[in-house]
Amino acid sequence: MKRSIIRLAPALLLGACQPGEDTATGAPAQAFDGIASEETIYLTGTEPFWGGEITGSKAQYSTPENQDGTMFEVERFAGNNGLAFTGQIDGGNFDLMVTPGDCSDGMSDRSYPFTATLKIGEEQRNGCAWTDRQPFTGPESP
Repeated sequence: MKRSIIRLAPALLLGACQPGEDTATGAPAQAFDGIASEETIYLTGTEPFWGGEITGSKAQYSTPENQDGTMFEVERFAGNNGLAFTGQIDGGNFDLMVTPGDCSDGMSDRSYPFTATLKIGEEQRNGCAWTDRQPFTGPESP
């Protein structure tokens, strides 16, 4: 039996994040407004370790090999249940989705209010997110 693998392009993933129609009423769905545009979003992930922050249209992405991080421009899209950010980093695509939901980094006693799904080029990374107005709970320095 032959199996087919379907790969979704980042544009299709972002399209799924766009406001749609409320199935109960048929009215346009309300775009996610749980993170204000002026909030700074902080990101953290493990295996592999990565982090970053987004303020307005500026993003910074860092790894243990590049602790100072790389700064670049992103575009913000509000979908039905979260935010998407797209940009270019080191010649490749940067596609990030931040959605509400309890998140644990698996290495500390912290609890984060958002999950983060990042795709850089063809590599997907998972992590957690918080904002300056919606912080994580738990120890400041685990």
